Amino acid sequence: MTARALMFQGTGSDVGKSLIVAGLVRALTLRGLKVLPFKPQNMSNNAAVTAEDGEIGRAQALQALAARVAPSVHMNPVLLKPQSDVGAQVVVQGKVFANADAARYQDIKRQLMPHVLDSFDRLRAEADIVLVEGAGSPAEINLRDGDIANMGFARAADVPVVLIGDIDRGGVIASLVGTRAVIDPDDAAIIAGFIVNRFRGDPALFADGMVEIARRTGWAAFGLVPHFPDARKLPAEDALGLTRKDGARVSGGRVRIAVPILPHVSNFDDLDPLEAEPDVDLVRVWPGSALPGDAALVLLPGSKSTLSGLAALRAAGFDIDIAAHLRRGGHVLGLCGGYQMLGRTIADPDGIEGTTSMAEGLGLLDVTTVLSKEKTLRAVTGRSADGIPLSGYEMHMGATQGKDRARPFAILDDAGPEGATTPGGKVTGTYLHGVFANDAQRAAWLARLGGQAAGLDYNRQIEETLDALAAHLEKHLAVDEMLSHAR
Repeated sequence: MTARALMFQGTGSDVGKSLIVAGLVRALTLRGLKVLPFKPQNMSNNAAVTAEDGEIGRAQALQALAARVAPSVHMNPVLLKPQSDVGAQVVVQGKVFANADAARYQDIKRQLMPHVLDSFDRLRAEADIVLVEGAGSPAEINLRDGDIANMGFARAADVPVVLIGDIDRGGVIASLVGTRAVIDPDDAAIIAGFIVNRFRGDPALFADGMVEIARRTGWAAFGLVPHFPDARKLPAEDALGLTRKDGARVSGGRVRIAVPILPHVSNFDDLDPLEAEPDVDLVRVWPGSALPGDAALVLLPGSKSTLSGLAALRAAGFDIDIAAHLRRGGHVLGLCGGYQMLGRTIADPDGIEGTTSMAEGLGLLDVTTVLSKEKTLRAVTGRSADGIPLSGYEMHMGATQGKDRARPFAILDDAGPEGATTPGGKVTGTYLHGVFANDAQRAAWLARLGGQAAGLDYNRQIEETLDALAAHLEKHLAVDEMLSHAR
């Protein structure tokens, strides 16, 4: 029997689609249903490795965790990973398919619907219900032709839609009613109802608003969802999460960690476990500001475009700040693209990131990197050089060699030495993501920096937050009424 399906679209980006789907996936899983998440097309540099050694958006990996299943490439068959302001790497069913600018992608995406429907059909064959997440907004009618992310998919797969609006940003009545006004009538006809998300205050004050939206659209009102402050404990879907202050913890942490934020930063959920520690004051530093002089650690995160990220780092003067930080005795850690930047040179002989080129790195590690077309995607286990067990994943293009690799960051169970460290141990680079989600690793790093871990079980915190989110949505949404529209 083919599973039923229901799709959740939004009036815009960052209205809470990913978290609502994650919460509903967990809620229905707790009801005893086999639930699988699906997003036809995602745009994010925050990605995760799947069981098939492919990659999908981090939000779908979180939704898979909510469903208590292993993430699969079929949960997000098309992933766009921005490499510039107008171009992106196109990943199809987990593997690199093409590099394309925005105009070329409009032509390419017409080829992708069969892949999207193939992945969707695979999930439907395995589940009781599939919860589908849209991307952006169906109100972007200039992108409707050939659409695979929102109404194009919903119509092709015959999946009813629930539309989500975000009241916290203002104008939610206009957003929902306006979407009804601009989309094609046949598209509007498959919208079963709407949700208003992130409400603050007395719900009675918006009761008339819910009635008016329903009257003007003809859609059912499925619920007014109050703001869920613990959303900050879950990984953000994309770089919008880096700038959101909402619910941020005011830290009195002794260990200050400075993170330069560069264009096309990737896998920035590496920061989340550190930020969850009470003894850590994690400071995101944007170009135009200086790295704080009292930081114990400067952490360079991953980048989808290492060469342009390195150029942006220098243009912001962060290279000068990092040199001063080291003179003061601080530590530097580079993750993935950040690791590559720490070396002597980065070569791109095949023009992976645009044109063939070579750039001088920061020269803080005695290693060199050559970018290549082959992408490494795999989960790993092993031990750090100090013997502490770890698990994580690799997601990079290129290989790094050099003398400082004689002092590796880790010894992997299936591949041996990984990463590099300077003789004094102040500068470290690794291709591994997810290191700080390992509680023992995080504790060891904090001790090295003069702090102390709080004994947090980070992965348990994620599970408990998903359970709380599920209960929150069960309380405030007409879940059974929504499910009655699934088909």
